[in-house]
Amino acid sequence: MKLKDVQSLEDNRNIDIDKVGVKDLTYPIILKDRSKGEQGTVANIAMSVHLPKEFKGTHMSRFIEILNRHKDNVSIVSCSDILDEMHTVLNSDTTHIELSFPYFINKIAPVSKQSALMDYNCDFVAISDKVKGKDFILTVHVPVTSLCPCSKEISEFSAHNQRSIASISIRYHKKIVWIEDIIEIAESSASAPVYSLLKREDEKFVTEQAYNNPVFVEDIVRNITQKLMNDDRVSWFSVECVNMESIHNHSAYANITIDKRV
Repeated sequence: MKLKDVQSLEDNRNIDIDKVGVKDLTYPIILKDRSKGEQGTVANIAMSVHLPKEFKGTHMSRFIEILNRHKDNVSIVSCSDILDEMHTVLNSDTTHIELSFPYFINKIAPVSKQSALMDYNCDFVAISDKVKGKDFILTVHVPVTSLCPCSKEISEFSAHNQRSIASISIRYHKKIVWIEDIIEIAESSASAPVYSLLKREDEKFVTEQAYNNPVFVEDIVRNITQKLMNDDRVSWFSVECVNMESIHNHSAYANITIDKRV
């Protein structure tokens, strides 16, 4: 049966579309794990292409067909092959795939040494342009503890602290940057790490650790920047930190973006 292909009809409005495709696809993926070799998780995936002004639409079903052909090996590494296939199948000069997923680490408490899984939200964006080449950005969102230096200085008792989210985005080349590496950089730049399981002796340790390492949101992004500047695996990075303030009705925020290639 021959059916009319409406998407391939011409469009006379003379407007390119930057990105058109599908999103909110839930799919299993495989990730490299520094300690175990690999770990499986589930990603929320978006796939899109640039649509030239001449075409009315793209073929949405083809995105799913491409992804399904890679169903046994969807990973950060295989994204390059998926982008290449999108170029061919969807006849587009620019292709995109975006993955958002939880990454799990077996986190060990500092004193009791009890362990429990802790999840870290991650994003991976891959773009392929036939002229500019391919571009990959990995982002890891790391919860940390921050204790206010000003509060510690002026208060007779204690100091206010809060959970913060340090988000580190990187472009890397030649050598892999493990997700675990990024997490360690963020945690070592804050007042203290965050854990999923703490006994009383651990709580005492973490509370005192934070009190002895007060940092502003500005300190956290600067500390992370220092470490990334000295990491020759990283060619570009953007660091964002949000402190969800415990005594204010707002969050504190800081951002630094540096391209080491220029």
